[in-house]
Amino acid sequence: MISDRMNATAHGPANPVLNASDWARIETVLLDLDGTLLDLAFDNHFWRTRVPEAWARARSMSPEQAMAELQPRFRAREGTLDWYCTDYWSRELELDIAALKHSHAHHIRWLPGAREFLGRVRALGKRLVLVTNAHPTSLAIKDARTQVISHFDAGFSAHSFGAPKEQPQFWRELAKVEQFDPARSLFVDDSLPVLRAARAAGIGLIYAVQRPDSGAPARLQPEFPAVDAVAQLL
Repeated sequence: MISDRMNATAHGPANPVLNASDWARIETVLLDLDGTLLDLAFDNHFWRTRVPEAWARARSMSPEQAMAELQPRFRAREGTLDWYCTDYWSRELELDIAALKHSHAHHIRWLPGAREFLGRVRALGKRLVLVTNAHPTSLAIKDARTQVISHFDAGFSAHSFGAPKEQPQFWRELAKVEQFDPARSLFVDDSLPVLRAARAAGIGLIYAVQRPDSGAPARLQPEFPAVDAVAQLL
Protein backbone atom coordinates (compact mmCIF):
# COMPACT_ATOMS: atom_id res chain seq x y z
CA MET A 1 0.00 0.00 0.00
CA ILE A 2 1.08 3.57 -0.68
CA SER A 3 1.57 5.52 2.54
CA ASP A 4 -1.08 7.99 3.75
CA ARG A 5 1.50 10.76 3.50
CA MET A 6 1.90 10.06 -0.17
CA ASN A 7 -1.84 10.31 -0.75
CA ALA A 8 -2.36 13.68 0.96
CA THR A 9 -4.53 15.96 -1.17
CA ALA A 10 -6.34 19.04 0.07
CA HIS A 11 -3.50 20.51 2.13
CA GLY A 12 -0.57 18.64 0.59
CA PRO A 13 2.11 16.76 2.50
CA ALA A 14 4.28 18.54 5.05
CA ASN A 15 7.33 17.53 3.06
CA PRO A 16 6.73 16.97 -0.67
CA VAL A 17 10.03 15.16 -1.22
CA LEU A 18 9.46 11.40 -1.36
CA ASN A 19 11.71 9.39 0.92
CA ALA A 20 13.42 6.04 0.28
CA SER A 21 10.52 4.11 1.79
CA ASP A 22 8.06 5.86 -0.54
CA TRP A 23 10.19 5.14 -3.58
CA ALA A 24 10.50 1.49 -2.56
CA ARG A 25 6.72 1.16 -2.94
CA ILE A 26 6.67 2.72 -6.42
CA GLU A 27 6.97 0.39 -9.39
CA THR A 28 6.01 2.64 -12.32
CA VAL A 29 6.58 6.36 -12.87
CA LEU A 30 4.13 7.94 -15.33
CA LEU A 31 5.23 11.37 -16.51
CA ASP A 32 3.71 14.15 -18.56
CA LEU A 33 5.92 15.90 -21.12
CA ASP A 34 5.17 19.61 -21.58
CA GLY A 35 5.19 21.53 -18.34
CA THR A 36 6.55 18.57 -16.39
CA LEU A 37 9.78 17.66 -18.19
CA LEU A 38 9.99 20.28 -20.93
CA ASP A 39 9.54 23.99 -20.36
CA LEU A 40 5.99 25.08 -21.19
CA ALA A 41 7.43 28.50 -22.02
CA PHE A 42 7.99 27.24 -25.57
CA ASP A 43 4.37 26.21 -26.12
CA ASN A 44 2.95 29.30 -24.42
CA HIS A 45 5.06 31.62 -26.55
CA PHE A 46 4.37 29.61 -29.69
CA TRP A 47 0.57 29.71 -29.39
CA ARG A 48 0.27 33.16 -27.85
CA THR A 49 2.78 34.95 -30.05
CA ARG A 50 4.15 32.99 -33.03
CA VAL A 51 0.87 31.57 -34.30
CA PRO A 52 -1.04 34.88 -34.06
CA GLU A 53 1.85 36.63 -35.81
CA ALA A 54 1.83 34.10 -38.67
CA TRP A 55 -1.95 34.19 -38.93
CA ALA A 56 -1.91 37.99 -38.94
CA ARG A 57 0.67 38.15 -41.73
CA ALA A 58 -1.44 35.85 -43.90
CA ARG A 59 -4.49 38.08 -43.41
CA SER A 60 -2.95 41.55 -43.33
CA MET A 61 -4.04 42.31 -39.79
CA SER A 62 -2.26 43.13 -36.56
CA PRO A 63 -1.15 40.33 -34.20
CA GLU A 64 -3.48 41.82 -31.59
CA GLN A 65 -6.45 41.55 -33.95
CA ALA A 66 -5.42 38.02 -34.85
CA MET A 67 -5.20 36.95 -31.21
CA ALA A 68 -8.61 38.46 -30.47
CA GLU A 69 -10.08 36.29 -33.23
CA LEU A 70 -8.10 33.17 -32.35
CA GLN A 71 -8.68 33.09 -28.60
CA PRO A 72 -12.36 32.03 -28.80
CA ARG A 73 -11.43 29.30 -31.29
CA PHE A 74 -8.70 28.03 -28.99
CA ARG A 75 -10.93 28.08 -25.91
CA ALA A 76 -13.66 26.16 -27.73
CA ARG A 77 -11.33 23.16 -28.18
CA GLU A 78 -9.73 23.08 -24.70
CA GLY A 79 -9.90 19.67 -23.08
CA THR A 80 -10.41 17.90 -26.41
CA LEU A 81 -7.93 16.00 -28.55
CA ASP A 82 -8.20 18.73 -31.21
CA TRP A 83 -6.65 21.21 -28.74
CA TYR A 84 -3.38 19.24 -28.94
CA CYS A 85 -3.57 18.25 -32.63
CA THR A 86 -1.05 19.75 -35.02
CA ASP A 87 -3.04 18.53 -38.03
CA TYR A 88 -6.30 19.99 -36.74
CA TRP A 89 -4.87 23.49 -36.26
CA SER A 90 -3.01 23.36 -39.57
CA ARG A 91 -6.36 22.77 -41.28
CA GLU A 92 -8.36 25.21 -39.18
CA LEU A 93 -5.88 28.07 -39.39
CA GLU A 94 -4.54 27.30 -42.86
CA LEU A 95 -1.02 27.40 -41.45
CA ASP A 96 1.73 24.80 -41.51
CA ILE A 97 1.95 24.40 -37.74
CA ALA A 98 4.63 21.71 -37.92
CA ALA A 99 6.88 23.89 -40.11
CA LEU A 100 6.33 26.83 -37.79
CA LYS A 101 7.32 24.70 -34.79
CA HIS A 102 10.41 23.45 -36.61
CA SER A 103 11.48 27.03 -37.27
CA HIS A 104 11.36 27.82 -33.55
CA ALA A 105 12.54 24.47 -32.20
CA HIS A 106 15.75 26.00 -30.85
CA HIS A 107 13.62 27.43 -28.03
CA ILE A 108 12.59 23.96 -26.81
CA ARG A 109 14.34 23.13 -23.55
CA TRP A 110 14.23 20.96 -20.46
CA LEU A 111 12.82 22.27 -17.21
CA PRO A 112 15.51 22.63 -14.52
CA GLY A 113 16.59 19.27 -13.16
CA ALA A 114 14.12 17.23 -15.22
CA ARG A 115 16.64 15.32 -17.31
CA GLU A 116 18.72 14.51 -14.24
CA PHE A 117 15.59 13.35 -12.42
CA LEU A 118 14.90 10.79 -15.16
CA GLY A 119 18.42 9.41 -14.80
CA ARG A 120 18.04 9.08 -11.04
CA VAL A 121 14.67 7.32 -11.35
CA ARG A 122 16.13 4.88 -13.86
CA ALA A 123 19.01 4.20 -11.47
CA LEU A 124 16.40 3.14 -8.89
CA GLY A 125 15.14 0.51 -11.32
CA LYS A 126 11.68 2.01 -11.78
CA ARG A 127 9.75 1.65 -15.02
CA LEU A 128 9.50 5.04 -16.74
CA VAL A 129 6.47 5.68 -18.94
CA LEU A 130 5.82 8.89 -20.89
CA VAL A 131 2.12 9.78 -21.14
CA THR A 132 1.46 12.91 -23.18
CA ASN A 133 -1.30 14.72 -25.01
CA ALA A 134 1.28 15.98 -27.51
CA HIS A 135 0.55 15.16 -31.13
CA PRO A 136 3.08 12.71 -32.60
CA THR A 137 4.39 15.45 -34.90
CA SER A 138 5.01 17.79 -31.97
CA LEU A 139 6.52 14.97 -29.95
CA ALA A 140 8.93 14.15 -32.79
CA ILE A 141 10.04 17.80 -33.05
CA LYS A 142 10.67 18.01 -29.32
CA ASP A 143 12.41 14.66 -29.19
CA ALA A 144 14.74 15.69 -32.02
CA ARG A 145 15.78 18.63 -29.89
CA THR A 146 15.98 16.91 -26.48
CA GLN A 147 16.11 13.11 -27.07
CA VAL A 148 13.56 12.86 -24.26
CA ILE A 149 12.05 9.57 -25.50
CA SER A 150 15.35 7.73 -25.01
CA HIS A 151 14.95 8.14 -21.25
CA PHE A 152 11.75 6.06 -21.14
CA ASP A 153 10.86 2.38 -21.21
CA ALA A 154 7.62 3.19 -23.04
CA GLY A 155 5.77 6.24 -24.29
CA PHE A 156 2.19 6.93 -25.35
CA SER A 157 0.52 9.84 -27.10
CA ALA A 158 -3.15 10.41 -26.37
CA HIS A 159 -3.71 10.58 -30.12
CA SER A 160 -3.08 6.84 -30.29
CA PHE A 161 -5.99 6.30 -27.90
CA GLY A 162 -8.47 8.73 -29.45
CA ALA A 163 -8.90 10.68 -26.21
CA PRO A 164 -6.84 13.17 -24.18
CA LYS A 165 -5.62 12.48 -20.66
CA GLU A 166 -8.49 14.55 -19.31
CA GLN A 167 -10.93 11.81 -20.30
CA PRO A 168 -11.48 8.34 -18.73
CA GLN A 169 -11.04 6.68 -22.13
CA PHE A 170 -7.34 7.56 -22.15
CA TRP A 171 -6.71 5.74 -18.88
CA ARG A 172 -8.75 2.70 -19.95
CA GLU A 173 -6.78 2.44 -23.19
CA LEU A 174 -3.46 2.96 -21.42
CA ALA A 175 -4.23 0.06 -19.07
CA LYS A 176 -4.74 -2.21 -22.09
CA VAL A 177 -1.25 -1.62 -23.50
CA GLU A 178 0.83 -0.85 -20.40
CA GLN A 179 0.81 -3.39 -17.60
CA PHE A 180 1.13 -1.42 -14.37
CA ASP A 181 -0.37 -1.42 -10.90
CA PRO A 182 -2.11 1.97 -10.46
CA ALA A 183 -1.80 1.73 -6.68
CA ARG A 184 1.99 1.42 -6.95
CA SER A 185 2.40 4.11 -9.59
CA LEU A 186 3.53 7.73 -9.42
CA PHE A 187 2.00 10.20 -11.88
CA VAL A 188 3.20 13.78 -12.37
CA ASP A 189 1.49 16.45 -14.50
CA ASP A 190 0.89 20.20 -14.53
CA SER A 191 -2.77 20.15 -15.62
CA LEU A 192 -5.47 20.08 -12.94
CA PRO A 193 -8.09 18.38 -15.16
CA VAL A 194 -5.54 15.69 -16.05
CA LEU A 195 -4.56 15.20 -12.41
CA ARG A 196 -8.21 14.74 -11.52
CA ALA A 197 -8.68 12.20 -14.30
CA ALA A 198 -5.64 10.24 -13.06
CA ARG A 199 -7.08 10.22 -9.55
CA ALA A 200 -10.40 8.93 -10.88
CA ALA A 201 -8.46 6.20 -12.71
CA GLY A 202 -7.05 4.98 -9.41
CA ILE A 203 -3.46 6.19 -9.68
CA GLY A 204 -2.07 5.81 -6.17
CA LEU A 205 0.36 8.71 -6.01
CA ILE A 206 -0.18 11.97 -7.86
CA TYR A 207 1.90 15.15 -7.84
CA ALA A 208 1.32 18.48 -9.54
CA VAL A 209 4.05 20.66 -11.06
CA GLN A 210 3.54 24.28 -10.05
CA ARG A 211 6.18 25.87 -12.31
CA PRO A 212 5.50 24.39 -15.77
CA ASP A 213 6.60 27.64 -17.44
CA SER A 214 10.01 28.82 -16.21
CA GLY A 215 9.15 32.39 -17.12
CA ALA A 216 5.82 32.54 -15.28
CA PRO A 217 4.82 32.62 -11.60
CA ALA A 218 4.02 29.37 -9.81
CA ARG A 219 0.48 28.05 -10.20
CA LEU A 220 -0.58 26.94 -6.73
CA GLN A 221 -2.22 23.49 -6.61
CA PRO A 222 -3.93 23.09 -3.21
CA GLU A 223 -5.92 20.07 -4.42
CA PHE A 224 -2.88 17.82 -4.90
CA PRO A 225 0.58 17.45 -3.41
CA ALA A 226 2.78 19.73 -5.48
CA VAL A 227 6.37 20.61 -6.30
CA ASP A 228 7.87 23.38 -8.34
CA ALA A 229 9.87 20.84 -10.35
CA VAL A 230 10.05 17.05 -10.64
CA ALA A 231 13.63 17.13 -9.35
CA GLN A 232 12.20 17.87 -5.88
CA LEU A 233 10.57 14.44 -5.75
CA LEU A 234 13.90 12.66 -5.46
